[in-house]
Amino acid sequence: MNYITLNNGEKMPQLGFGVYQIPNEETEEAVYQAIVAGYRLIDTAISYGNEAEVGAGVARAIAEGLVSREDLFITTKLFVNNVFNQETAATAIDESMTKLGLTYIDLVLLHQPYGDTYGAWRALATAQANGRVKSIGISNFDAAQMIEFTRMNDVKITPQINQIEINPWNQRKSDLAWHEKYHVQAEAWAPFAEGRHNLFTNPVLSEIAEKHQKSVGQVVLRWLMQRGVVALAKSIKPERMRENLNIFDFELADTEMDKIAELDMKESAFFDHHDPKIVEWFLDRIETK
Repeated sequence: MNYITLNNGEKMPQLGFGVYQIPNEETEEAVYQAIVAGYRLIDTAISYGNEAEVGAGVARAIAEGLVSREDLFITTKLFVNNVFNQETAATAIDESMTKLGLTYIDLVLLHQPYGDTYGAWRALATAQANGRVKSIGISNFDAAQMIEFTRMNDVKITPQINQIEINPWNQRKSDLAWHEKYHVQAEAWAPFAEGRHNLFTNPVLSEIAEKHQKSVGQVVLRWLMQRGVVALAKSIKPERMRENLNIFDFELADTEMDKIAELDMKESAFFDHHDPKIVEWFLDRIETK
């Protein structure tokens, strides 16, 4: 496993296991099997509704001696309804720790760039200062929002992470350059774009995969590793978990990286966070709860 050193000195595995959309009844076993396979970064969120199940899988692996707590890097995220203000964010952090069954969380992110993100950031800064959260960051902030947030938050803490969509169809080249300038580590969600635009049968990716005797998924993850991006992979199948981890024994040539670069569509495979309809959709979700 490769490790990335964040701007606060904490080390983070470069490849992690995500649990988005894994059914609750399968999450504990999936997390446990991911740790057995070798994953040490586990990523969840309040909005996924499975923090307790993630915590159970982690606790089981620790109880069986597979890992120590210090071996693991656990991430969760505060959703829009958790960032009405500093107080609601602080409460959400407490609730996440209880559900996860942890005495500290390695990384907590602001899941969306909506709400009182500055107030919530103060709550995260306090939790970081008292050791309950090791690292803090943001998610789904574009480069301009990241720069504004980094320079204007009154606790003067640069986010350690910005978790954004990065995949062959949405490569975020300009965004990554700005993240590097501001020392904010980029982390990719949906690295496979959920298979959209026939990613797993794309001729360019398939040709590269065949040359290295790897899968297209492994090529995509290796491409992200070589770009210095932290990535999250998801599967409930142990054999696929192991396959996704088996990417550190080969390297893509510059010519292959260039071919993948040509696949960039420069647009989300999912939705635009600046689209008023998307903002409205997020707010409708929390107002009806």
